[in-house]
Amino acid sequence: MGVSLTAREGSALYRMLAESTADIILKTDCDGFIVHASPAIEQLGVGFPSMLIGPHIRDLVHPSSALAVKAAHDAAIKRQQDGEWVEFPALTKDGRERWFEMQIRCLTDEEDAVYGALCVMRSVEERRRYQDQLFAASMTDPLTGLTNRKAFIAMLGHLVDERVGGCLALFAIDHFRTINMQHGQAVGDEVLVVFAELLRTLVRPDDIISRVGGESLAVLLPGTSPDEAEGVCLRIVAALAEIREAGGAKSLTITASAGVSRIEKSLDDTIKRSELALFFAKTKGRNRLEVDSTSRFSITPSARGATSVGMVA
Repeated sequence: MGVSLTAREGSALYRMLAESTADIILKTDCDGFIVHASPAIEQLGVGFPSMLIGPHIRDLVHPSSALAVKAAHDAAIKRQQDGEWVEFPALTKDGRERWFEMQIRCLTDEEDAVYGALCVMRSVEERRRYQDQLFAASMTDPLTGLTNRKAFIAMLGHLVDERVGGCLALFAIDHFRTINMQHGQAVGDEVLVVFAELLRTLVRPDDIISRVGGESLAVLLPGTSPDEAEGVCLRIVAALAEIREAGGAKSLTITASAGVSRIEKSLDDTIKRSELALFFAKTKGRNRLEVDSTSRFSITPSARGATSVGMVA
């Protein structure tokens, strides 16, 4: 059975709900100016800018989302939609962006004329933080902290589609399966971590490093020419062969092979040409850099010395 409320009773119910919830309850006029805000607006750190008249609903919103929130409010006033949630970053007193969602419903009087809107605004910071963590986990290799193959494919596809240009370099630890079989997976993992850290120190800040396979790492070098990519990758292959870390009585000799190709034509074609160049580097003796057939030549590091990686005795 329905229960009808008088205007006084409805006002009292609104105040009771507004003062007892962590949600921010707002009342606006038809133009979107706020005529009342619940105390929760201060508890959540949202502040109104100083102005001569009451703040507008869009004044709570980051400029990037102001039009979307105003459009939702206008649609509710016009009865074109009622109760849909809108997500946006809000402006706060401490200068930080905090994410909220808002539901807007029109308010009508006894004659069913719209005189304003009722808005429920709640924080979604925790949910977005959890979503961001899940997204980051889905795009990250847990061992090395590098982006994974899924992220690599997405980023390479973007570079191809936008015709940014540049080069793709694929690196593979030489004889990695033998390392795992003879010394154990823990040692193999350590080799990968050391190589990942080496790559981080030798590439540019804008270059993107990913783990794309068991022993394979990829580097996207946007905007680089083959000659520039050759110089970077040659330094990496040579540096790996020269590094020596203290490891007690046991040590492990490691080297890497690399294949480089231009980023062009298509994603699959770019990867295929890098993989073919890497294959040639392995078949020609490993511990070397090979450029794909568009620049048919190979580079062998001048220093082919052993690299030792610290191991637990």
